[in-house]
Amino acid sequence: MRVLIVEDEPYLAEAVRDGLRLEAIAADIAGDGDTALEMLSVNAYDIAVLDRDIPGPSGDEIAESIVASGSGIPILMLTAAARLDDKASGFGLGADDYLTKPFDLRELVLRLRALDRRRAHSRPPVREIAGLRLDPFRREVHRDGRYVALTRKQFAVLEVLVAAEGGVVSAEELLERAWDENADPFTNAVRLTVSALRKRLGEPWIISTAVGSGYRIDTASEGEDSR
Repeated sequence: MRVLIVEDEPYLAEAVRDGLRLEAIAADIAGDGDTALEMLSVNAYDIAVLDRDIPGPSGDEIAESIVASGSGIPILMLTAAARLDDKASGFGLGADDYLTKPFDLRELVLRLRALDRRRAHSRPPVREIAGLRLDPFRREVHRDGRYVALTRKQFAVLEVLVAAEGGVVSAEELLERAWDENADPFTNAVRLTVSALRKRLGEPWIISTAVGSGYRIDTASEGEDSR
């Protein structure tokens, strides 16, 4: 999951970003409305977390822009505006959820995962493919009934691959979905993470390399072109 945090208090934004990273949720920060709109136009986000009172276009205007775009990106308003009228107006603008400051990071994580589940309602919460069973909410993976312990980043990469249902996912897309905007596009982090993930899942290798294209879950369990 990759989210955009629109928050003009740097300390709070960075604390939220760092906390989400510990939960294998990639997060980018926009400190003002103009930056937020630009980032939304060039990156694929699963959820937008909006403060309402920010410099430039307000969080309300950003919410209206997201709704008007038809992108379907869920909106969680994270704001100090706590009156019932504030909440009502936020939902009226298209917010899917509303959390007031101060807040508990654990609650934010739960709400983000719930929104992501609703967004992907066509997929079952627990995903199964080629002997893999991935539970995104318990953060658990089993292969052929065997529990597999993964790092947060390995889990995030596997979650993207499983969601593709055997389709090829490019290294660039994995970098975009499982890392954040600070990731070096020339890094070999994706290759190293996939390699380590293969070893954790065990033989026969279930993640295949589509040469020149990316990676996929080998639904035929043939393992060809695995590297």
